[in-house]
Amino acid sequence: MSSVSNLIDGRAIAEQIHQETAQRVAALKSRGCQPGLTFIRVGEDPASRVYVGMKEKACQRLGIASNTRVLPEKTSEADLLRLIHQLNQDPSVHGILVQAPLPSAIRASVVFSTVAPAKDVDGFHPVNVGKLMLGDPTGFVPCTPGGVQELLLRSNVPTDGAEVVVLGRGDIVGKPMTSILCQKGRGANSTVTLCHSRTRDVSGHCRRADVIIAAMGVAEFVKADMVKPGATVIDVGVNRVPCVTGKDGTKLVGDVDFAAVQPVAGRITPNPGGVGPMTIAMLMRNTVCAAEMAVA
Repeated sequence: MSSVSNLIDGRAIAEQIHQETAQRVAALKSRGCQPGLTFIRVGEDPASRVYVGMKEKACQRLGIASNTRVLPEKTSEADLLRLIHQLNQDPSVHGILVQAPLPSAIRASVVFSTVAPAKDVDGFHPVNVGKLMLGDPTGFVPCTPGGVQELLLRSNVPTDGAEVVVLGRGDIVGKPMTSILCQKGRGANSTVTLCHSRTRDVSGHCRRADVIIAAMGVAEFVKADMVKPGATVIDVGVNRVPCVTGKDGTKLVGDVDFAAVQPVAGRITPNPGGVGPMTIAMLMRNTVCAAEMAVA
């Protein structure tokens, strides 16, 4: 039986990365450069407000200059693109993050491809996606899958030759996660199976896995009988489900049935406190990388 000792503490690992990032910020400031990150939020989506607020606090703590541009819900795509073009030309802005979700009238793919690749600290521009596929280290790795790789590395979870199952084929986590782990290099060299809604026998694939990364967006999808004893389980999911004792009658759960899976797993991320803090840590690190490249 596993216990609390098998938890992968995302908050503690994120803190390690923040300390490293703060040292790099100090080095940049000594050269006369303060890293700058601009957030763009369109509308008043409550979750977006919370997420941007958390990122702003991380910037403030690490000495990164942050600025949030809030646009009305009815902002046109053309107006948003005009703002992005302005920020692309601003030398004090090293990173640009357009917070999702965007209003339905605005095409996210057009927006993400308008951000200059050198300022695309989210890693969504086609140039950075291509660099990731090619194993080119000069591109920006998307923050959540990059954070998952750091969790594995810093928790000494072996990936070399490991059977990894990624659940979910989304552009933000599933696809880039698959690309990261199949590359040649440290924290990769894995044999990766990408499962999705049309996959036959998802449970069978999972039971063979040394590492399961759940990013499907299905509440508590991964059950104990899907996990090989001793496997590492990383829960990326964020799902709101009904709960009579929760605030506003709901609660947040992951894609893993944590209570059932924890005793079977060798290592497992809690949710919250696992992947979430890592996403912000990687965003801060990407921003500092962008500033370093700008002054190189």
